[in-house]
Amino acid sequence: MNAEFIEALTEIEREKGISKEVLIEALEAALISSYKRNYTAQNVRVDINQQSGVIKVFARKTVVEEVLDPRMEISIDAARSINANYHLDDIVEIEVTPRDFGRIAAQTAKQVVTQRIREAERGLIFNEFIDKEEDIITGIVERMDQRNIYINLGRVEGLLPLNEIMPTEKFQQGDRIKAFITKVENSTKGPLIMLSRTHPGLLKRLFELEVPEIYDGIVEIRSVAREAGYRSKIAVYSPNPEVDSVGACVGQKGMRVQTIVDELKGERIDIVYWSEDISEYVANALSPSKVLEVQILEEDKMCRVIVPDFQLSLAIGIKGQNARLAAKLTGWKIDIKSESQAFEQFGRPKEDSDLAQEDFLTFE
Repeated sequence: MNAEFIEALTEIEREKGISKEVLIEALEAALISSYKRNYTAQNVRVDINQQSGVIKVFARKTVVEEVLDPRMEISIDAARSINANYHLDDIVEIEVTPRDFGRIAAQTAKQVVTQRIREAERGLIFNEFIDKEEDIITGIVERMDQRNIYINLGRVEGLLPLNEIMPTEKFQQGDRIKAFITKVENSTKGPLIMLSRTHPGLLKRLFELEVPEIYDGIVEIRSVAREAGYRSKIAVYSPNPEVDSVGACVGQKGMRVQTIVDELKGERIDIVYWSEDISEYVANALSPSKVLEVQILEEDKMCRVIVPDFQLSLAIGIKGQNARLAAKLTGWKIDIKSESQAFEQFGRPKEDSDLAQEDFLTFE
C-alpha cells in the first residue's frame, strides 16, 4: 500500500459518495481476517495510515501473571520490559507485520473495495427510494417475463407485476411509463422497488402533479376510489368557500383532468365535492346520476338512496360500477331504489310514505 492507494480511495469517495474512512475500516477488518488465516496470532489489529497508506499489524495480548496461551497473553514481566507502566489485564500491542503482507493487502483491498462500493451504492439507492415510497416515478420498460415488467429507474430496476397494470394497457420495450411506488425493501440482491399502475395512490399523485391548488394545499383530496383502467371517483374539498375544488381539478376546458385521463389510457374519472354531511356526500358520489332522497341508517352504516326511474341504471352503473365506486369513496353501503320501487315497497305515494322527512336530504 502507498499514498496512491489513499488517493484512489479519495477519488472513490468523490465519485461514489462512499466515505474513505468507511472503506479503510472495512479494509482493516478484512486484513485482520486474512492475517488470522495465514498466521498464528489470533487477536490482532490492523492500522492503515490515512496519509501514507502504510499498513501495520499489531498483535494484541492481555497482560497476565501466568501465560497459558502465548498467542493471546503476555506475562507481566515481558510487558514491563516493553513499557514499565503496564499492569495486569492491560492490552499490549506488538507489531507483527509480515514482510509479504503487502501482497495479501493488495488482493484483499481489491475485493473489499469492490464489495463495499457495491454495498454502499445499494445503501445509497435504498435511502434515495425509501423517501419516494408512495410517490410517482418515471422509468423505461426494459424487459418483460410471464409475471413482471422490469422498469429501468436509472441506478436501479423497478418491478411492476403484471397484475398491477391496467387491463386496458400494454407495454413494449423502450416505452416510457409512470408508476406508483408501493414498497421499497432491502434484499440480498439490492433494493427492491415494487411498482403499481392500479393503485389509487397513482391517481392521487397525478392530480397533485397536475393541479397546483392541490400541491399548494388550497384544494384537498379527501378520498379516492378506483377500478383501474375503467373508472375512478375522487372527492375533493377546499376550506376556502371561494375556491371551486372540482373546477380546479377539471381545469379550463377540462385540460387538467384530460391530461390525467390520457396518462391512464382513457380511464374515466368522476370528480365530486366532498361533504361532512353524509347524505350530501353520498348524493355527490353517485354522480352523474341525480339523487332525490337519501336515508341514513347509522346502525348498519348504510344509505338508502332514491333516484328517478329513468336514472336508476345510471346510478347503479354498468355491472354496478357507479354504485360500487360511490360506496368505496364514501365508506358507506349504498342501497339504490327508483321512485317506482320506493312506491311499491311502501305502498303509497312518496309524500305520504312512512320514511321520516328528517331522515332525508332532498336534492332538486
